[in-house]
Order: sequence, then C-alpha cells, then structure tokens
Amino acid sequence: MSQANIRLGIIGAGAIGSVHMQTFKMVEGIDVVAVTDVYLPLAEQRASEHGIETVHASPQALLEDPSIDAVVIGVPNNYHAALAIEALKHGKHVLLEKPMAINSDAAREIVEEVEKSGKILMMSHQMRWSGLSRALKQHIDNGDVGQVYNAKAGWFRKKGIPGWGSWFTRKDQSGGGPLIDIGVHMLDLSLYLMGNPKPVSVYGSTYAEFGPKREGIGNWGTPNWDGYYDVEDLASALIKLDNGATLSLEVSWAAHAAFLSEEPFIHLMGTQGGVAIVGKYGKYVTHAETGVAESDIEPLDGEEDRILMSRHFVECIREGKQPITSALSGYTNNRILDAIYESSRTGNEVKLNWD
Repeated sequence: MSQANIRLGIIGAGAIGSVHMQTFKMVEGIDVVAVTDVYLPLAEQRASEHGIETVHASPQALLEDPSIDAVVIGVPNNYHAALAIEALKHGKHVLLEKPMAINSDAAREIVEEVEKSGKILMMSHQMRWSGLSRALKQHIDNGDVGQVYNAKAGWFRKKGIPGWGSWFTRKDQSGGGPLIDIGVHMLDLSLYLMGNPKPVSVYGSTYAEFGPKREGIGNWGTPNWDGYYDVEDLASALIKLDNGATLSLEVSWAAHAAFLSEEPFIHLMGTQGGVAIVGKYGKYVTHAETGVAESDIEPLDGEEDRILMSRHFVECIREGKQPITSALSGYTNNRILDAIYESSRTGNEVKLNWD
C-alpha cells in the first residue's frame, strides 16, 4: 500500500478498545479514524475523548467503509471469529484481541480466511513485547540457556473473578475462565520463548470452586447479578511438545494460593542455563565451579509493550510480512486450550494431530 497513513477503525469501545485508541495515538503512520460499539453512546464518548472523526452505527457499517484500511477487534470472545472473517473479506488488515476465537474450530476458519485474503492478521499478545520478555529472548537466542527442555508458567489471582455473571463468566460467550483469559497470555509467551515447538499432547484439569458461590470476585468488569457462572476458576495442565520439551501451565482467577505471588511468571530451564520472569523481575541462573551462579536480567530499553506491538502491526502492513504473533500462533493456542478443557472433561490425555 502507499505511504499515506493507515486508516484504522476500532470495533469495541470498552476498556481494551480505549487502550488501543490511546496507544495508536503514539504510533507513527496510522490514524484512528472510526469506532463502533453495540452500545453506541459509549462509542460516541470514546470518539469525543480520543478525537476520532467517525462513529459507525454497527461493526458491519465500519467494515463496509472503503476508507478504512485496518481494524482492531476488541469485543467478547464469541464475536472474534465472525468479525475477523468479515473484516478480512472486506479487505481489512486485523489486529485481534486474545484469544483468537472461542474454540479451535472457529480459529481454523479465521486462518483459512487469512490465507484466502492475503491480508495481515496479528494477535494482540503484548506480553511478547515487554522489556523483560525481549531480554529473555535475547539470552535464549544468544545460546546462554541452551536447549529449553522444561518450562513452568502461570498466573495466580487469589480474588480476581472479572464481571461475575457477564460474558466473562459464561462459557458460550467467553469459551472459558482464567485459562482462556489470562492463561492464553502465559501459554503464548512460553511457546514463543521456547522457539514455537508444536504441542503433541495435553493433560489438564479445571476447577470451579469459588465462582459458582459468588466468591473470589475481583474489581475488573461490571457484574451482572442476573447472569450466571459456568466456567472454571483454576486450571492446571501439562503440555508435551514435539521437540521433547514439556510446559506446565497453572492459572486462576480465585484460589487460596498462600505464599504464591499474584504476578505472572515463567521459568525456562535449559541445558546451559535457566531464565525466569516473576512480575517485573528477571533472573538468569547457571552452574559455576563454585555452585549456582545467579544474576539479574534487566529489561531491554524501549517503548511500552503495547506501543512496540502496535508499531509492529503497522510495519507488517507496510512491508507485507507475517507478524510474530501470527494467525497460526493464535490457532495453536486455541488448539491447546481446547485440549486442556477436553482432558479435564474426560480425565484423559489428549493427543494433537497436525496433519
């Protein structure tokens, strides 16, 4: 495309949509020119707050606007696939909030449409762009860790169920609870740092010990006390990968997790050394003649993670290159999430076929 600024539309004017509006103001080469939301007054409010010129009456109207080059989709999970596919069919590039879709069947349909359209679809996994994540990746790429053969990742919220009774806690609208909400971030970042090996088998369990009793409720999202809760509030899984490595994943919205930090964590154990992130802190460890040698990992310099992610989206559109958080990465995540839920339901290991 030409070097004129990319014209961006935002579908979804809620909290995450507003974050994207604010972020893209700080990215060169792209202008947020339109917004829509099912609750039109909210879209009008955001347009006023962020200086957006057009409020469309519906997502369909925004997608049919020929002046728009790309869209951000930040709506409840069950609408991701339909809107992403429609956007691609209308010739728009797409930045899609996580998870890719409510399940892997819907995610596969998105991948197929990406291949047909030739447009860019990028998953919005900003954790890959943090200064610490980039520093860990540099250590791994430099060979400091060797072959990563085991990883442990997770995120424990002790009292953090979002929007009880809203779409967050309804499986038909969200696809699941903390596993598909925050677990997908830790899964995505772990696989990326491990070199994107393919998952071959999954064993997992999910539990709903607090949500059904209206306990463990956090302050994110707006509750709907006329709604219901039919998702998990804790998930645990072991994922085996095609290079022989294993990944352990544990996440919760609510748990009696004594002594466990509520910060996201990743521990990567390799043949030459190990690296880890716990919240805002990073460590590198290896064996020395005198014992175990540990050192702090400092975040790489650079702009805030969402700015770097958004700039990458612009670069991919301009240069026609695949994003590091590609449609295939989103589909892979969905395949694993589905397998964890299926394993919990059946009590059996789930093998993944990639033919």
